[in-house]
Amino acid sequence: MGEPGSTRGPGSLHGLGPLRSTGFRRYLGARLVSVLGSGFATIAVAFAVLDLTGSSADLGLVLAARSLPLVVFLLLGGVFADRLPRHLVMVAANLVSFATQAVAAVLVLTGAAQIWQLAVIEAVNGTAVAFIMPAMTGVLPQLVPREQLQQASALGGFAQNGGSVAGAALGGVAVAAFGSGWGLAVDAASFAVSALLLIGLRLPAADRAEVTSVLRDLRDGWREFASRTWLWVVVLAFGVINAIEAGAWTTLGPVIADESFGRRVWGLAVSAQSAGLLVAMLVMLRYRPRRPLLVGMVGVFGLVPAMAALGVWPHGWPLLLVLALAGGFGIGLFEVAWETSLVTHVPLTALSRVSSYDALGSFVALPVGQVAAGWLAAAFPARAVTGLGAVVVAVTVAAGLLSRSVRNLPAASSAVLDDDRAA
Repeated sequence: MGEPGSTRGPGSLHGLGPLRSTGFRRYLGARLVSVLGSGFATIAVAFAVLDLTGSSADLGLVLAARSLPLVVFLLLGGVFADRLPRHLVMVAANLVSFATQAVAAVLVLTGAAQIWQLAVIEAVNGTAVAFIMPAMTGVLPQLVPREQLQQASALGGFAQNGGSVAGAALGGVAVAAFGSGWGLAVDAASFAVSALLLIGLRLPAADRAEVTSVLRDLRDGWREFASRTWLWVVVLAFGVINAIEAGAWTTLGPVIADESFGRRVWGLAVSAQSAGLLVAMLVMLRYRPRRPLLVGMVGVFGLVPAMAALGVWPHGWPLLLVLALAGGFGIGLFEVAWETSLVTHVPLTALSRVSSYDALGSFVALPVGQVAAGWLAAAFPARAVTGLGAVVVAVTVAAGLLSRSVRNLPAASSAVLDDDRAA
């Protein structure tokens, strides 16, 4: 995808300029190691619960125990990340996760684990992640020059998504061979390594929010969020898009696969989508559009053909694989464009709080979409629900692009540059 007037800005090393920074290499390594470990944990926790009781209800309880505090504490995580040195917030949260996962590993390996214990441990881990996520976004502009932020976002996204795919694959093999306890032990070790990498970061002492009350900090963060039309328009749009994708694609996709082309092909489709996303991350290392958010939002249209094919013509699975690859590519463009837009257009003193409002919108939408899709598929054919979902996504993206602030958002903000100089 191209755009007239795009540039190849000053990204030395063919788009790998951020890797010249020791701090960024530490950040990238910590992010990759943590995601790899989380891939192990996703598989290990599921099979640890099933080994204990074999109950899908118990598994749902343990997974919900992690998700709920993640949503509840995201905004508070943003407040602390804007008040304190962000890398130390991440170090503390990683150490908490290391301790809890180590306890879980010991409990499972010794045969002493109980469901309530695993639920409590996952709740603590979900809380820790709520503090890590806003700090991770906010720390990026402190590690690399502003002109390298898009490349840094692309490298971070590549590590995040590539590590997620690799971690799940390796975790499946490891858990099958050695058991859930050792999978949890690997995850615990990943948090310890991540903390060691992050504790060595040296960040500027400036550019932190003034310490007031938590409620005032949240109100000020909301003001920064709501005052940028492009920001709340896209978050609102993705509240719908994320719900539809979680429901019509992720939840109903396996159902349609069982009725038509089979589970193996569905696995290939999911892998194709992930591959497309990784390719987009590599492309964005070199391609620097003047209006990145426009390019990213246009890329989201790539979800529509894949979802439509799944609903309308699932038996044409070779086409589905191609369209899934294209859809993943479009989402990859958006992910880099979105993170770049956040870190270049939001003042550093409020960046973590603003990113927490963004993340809250995304996480709240996922269970809503999953529940709604299951309910609709009980009343109507799953293929019809997915086909309708494709239409809703197309309309939602088009509605977002009606906003001039979304279409015309430039690659850099002089206002933020001025704020940073004054800080």
